[in-house]
Amino acid sequence: LPGQRVTSRERMLAVLQGREHDAVPFVQYSGIAAPDAEVWDLIGRDAMGILAWEGAHCVRTPNCRWETEETSLDGRSGVRTTLHTPAGDLIQESVREPALGTSSTHRHFVREPGDYAKLLAFLRDVEIHPDLDELARKDRAMGDDGLLHVSTGRTPFQAMWIEWTGIERLSCDLADCPGLVEECMEALGTNLRKVFEILHGAPVSHAVFPDNITAPMTGERTFRRWCLPYYRELSDMLAERHTPVFVHMDGDLQPLSRAIAESGVGGIDSMSPPPDNDTSVATALSQWPDMRLWLNFPSSVHLASGRTVYETAARILAEGGASGRLQIQISENVPPGSWQTSYPEIVRAIRDFGRPEHTA
Repeated sequence: LPGQRVTSRERMLAVLQGREHDAVPFVQYSGIAAPDAEVWDLIGRDAMGILAWEGAHCVRTPNCRWETEETSLDGRSGVRTTLHTPAGDLIQESVREPALGTSSTHRHFVREPGDYAKLLAFLRDVEIHPDLDELARKDRAMGDDGLLHVSTGRTPFQAMWIEWTGIERLSCDLADCPGLVEECMEALGTNLRKVFEILHGAPVSHAVFPDNITAPMTGERTFRRWCLPYYRELSDMLAERHTPVFVHMDGDLQPLSRAIAESGVGGIDSMSPPPDNDTSVATALSQWPDMRLWLNFPSSVHLASGRTVYETAARILAEGGASGRLQIQISENVPPGSWQTSYPEIVRAIRDFGRPEHTA
């Protein structure tokens, strides 16, 4: 109704469901640039929704356990994590990145071929259990401010190199001892499908693979073997409930464009357009006409002047704002101290653009 307040949650759901909405949503991953309340104090609560990563499942490992301890690596604070398995221990070391509030891996769990037996012992010990009561509690707590970003977990190749081996180790071992590696990736896939079964009956607005896809790292052959079948499988399972599946694809995507078009997913999460990566809004909407585009505002532009931020946002909106399929979000790390300038300019551009002309 005219004059009726539209909540961030309603606006985000309208994009998800292909319904009319009053404005292109502006969203941040909860707390990614600053605490949500701090951002709302500057731009207003109705100006920004939030996506909060959650799961519909929990993981138990009755025969394995984790141990963490503080450590120092090259003079920087870090954490050493030991995974105790029936086949032996795996150790990861990470260092903190205080400027961004993140950490980076200094030493991966898998460092030599013999470590795959230890990893396989852990993966076969994993039990996947529903956690729907906790999910519902968190959804109620979210209220009108946004949506839960319900994670599936990563597909096997992406999980392996990001979480366990690093890309160099994985690439070498796929050439030298592919059987060991692929046995672990099949086990990862088995566990992922257990999550699918939970999501099939879960009351979620959408599901998302947190895969961090970038074409130079994955490649089309690997993408088609170790990512695409899982995207299709879950998309088919949730299609009867009209629940879209998203994939976090935050890198260069053009070498994978045909494969992405065949994936069956309903949207791309965190696609980063030029000047940071290779796919513009106009290109994405043309190549993938059935997908929602939850676009990450290019991180490098946060460092530019307010005028440049506004012009970049206005260009994004000119390319895709009228599609009804666009959401502008902050879903990659933001340079520290920049959001106070960039966020108000993005919001101003969205308000100046006005109501999307039609929906998908």
